[in-house]
Amino acid sequence: MPHLLPHPRSRRSHHNVLIPAAGSLALLAVALTACTSTSAGSAQPVSVTASGAAANAVRISGAGSTFDAPFFTLAFTRYQQQYPGVAISYSSVGSSAGIAAFTAKRADFGASDVPMTAAQQAAAHGGASVQVPVDLGAEAIAYNLVGLPRLQLTGPVIARIFLGQITNWNDPAITALNPKIVLPSAPIFVVHRADGSGTTYIFSNYLSSVDPTWAAKVGTGTTLHWPAPDGEGVQGNAGVADAVAHIPYSIGYIERSYLQGPILAYATIRNQAGQYTGPTPASIAADAAQKPDITPTDFSIVNEPGATSYPISGYSWALLYTHETSQATGQALVNLLNWLTHNGQTNAATLGYVPLPPRIQQLAHTMLQQITGPSGTHLLP
Repeated sequence: MPHLLPHPRSRRSHHNVLIPAAGSLALLAVALTACTSTSAGSAQPVSVTASGAAANAVRISGAGSTFDAPFFTLAFTRYQQQYPGVAISYSSVGSSAGIAAFTAKRADFGASDVPMTAAQQAAAHGGASVQVPVDLGAEAIAYNLVGLPRLQLTGPVIARIFLGQITNWNDPAITALNPKIVLPSAPIFVVHRADGSGTTYIFSNYLSSVDPTWAAKVGTGTTLHWPAPDGEGVQGNAGVADAVAHIPYSIGYIERSYLQGPILAYATIRNQAGQYTGPTPASIAADAAQKPDITPTDFSIVNEPGATSYPISGYSWALLYTHETSQATGQALVNLLNWLTHNGQTNAATLGYVPLPPRIQQLAHTMLQQITGPSGTHLLP
C-alpha cells in the first residue's frame, strides 16, 4: 500500500514518515507482504513465504537481513519447487532484528551481513552456533538526479555527504569529480537506515577504511549516529530504495539488486587502485578474489586492492544452532542451507549477486558439518 512522501524540505519535522511499500521487489511466485510504514519509529517486516509446500511439510522460519531478501525470495521458491516437503518463511527485518530473533529462538535461522559477536553468541538461548556464508554482494550509492549522466564519487566525498559537510549537489568536491556534468544547485537529501542493519555495517566499514574523519566521528556499526542534518532514516533496503526513488536530490546506500525495483541511478566509486567501478558481478568478484579466505571473525572485504575491484562489497551469513533439538527441522534446515550455498548459488547470479567462490562454498560446507541432531549425530556427512 503506497503512501505519499512529504516534500524533502519538510521531512525533518516528520518523525513518522510513511513511504511506499516494497511490492515492486516481489519476485516470481513468492508472496511479499510489505509494511505500510517504514518510519524510524515503527515498521512491519517484509515476509517472504515460498509457495507450493505440501500440507504436512516441515516448516522452517528465518529472520534478518534485507540485503539477502531478493536472493532468498528467488532461491526459496526454486527450492520448494524441488522439495515440496519443506515450507520456508523468511522475515526481512534487518540484520540486528534477525540476530535478536535467532538468539531468542523465535526463528530457526537468522541472517546477517555482519556475523554475530562473541557476546551475542554467548547470549543465544539455543547454545553454541555456527555462521555460514550464504551470498556475496555489494552496495550501490543510489541518487535521484533526473537526466544526468552517471556520477563518479570517491569514498571521502561520500563520507563528507553523509557527515553533513557537503550539502549541495554542485559542491566543488563533487563537480571536480564530474567536470563534464552540470550539477544542480540543490540541497542533498540523505537517506539512511533507521533499523539495525548489516548493510549499514558494510557501508560504514567502507567509509571508516577510506576516511579518517568518518572513522573518528561515526565509525563502523549496524546502528549509527547520523550527523547529516538534512536526512531521513527508513527501514530496510527496500525502504531506502523507495525513498531515493521518490525524493528529488536524495542519495542513499542499498544492496545493488534493489536497483531493479525502482530503476535508480547509481554512482561509480573510485577504488583503491584509483579506478572508477560500478557494482557489477565482475567487479564484486574481483574485490572478493583479493581476500580468498574469510572467517566469521575476519570477514570484511571492503576496499580491497585491484584495478577492477568494487570497494563496497561484502558477504552475508546465515546463523544456525550447532545442536538442533528437532531431527526433522534440523535436517531440513541443514539440507536447505547446503543447497543454498552450492546449487542454489545459480539463483544469486540472476539478481546481480555473485555465486560464492569455491573456497567459500567449502567453508559453508565445513560449518554445516558441525551441526548435530537430537542424538548427537551430524546432519551433514
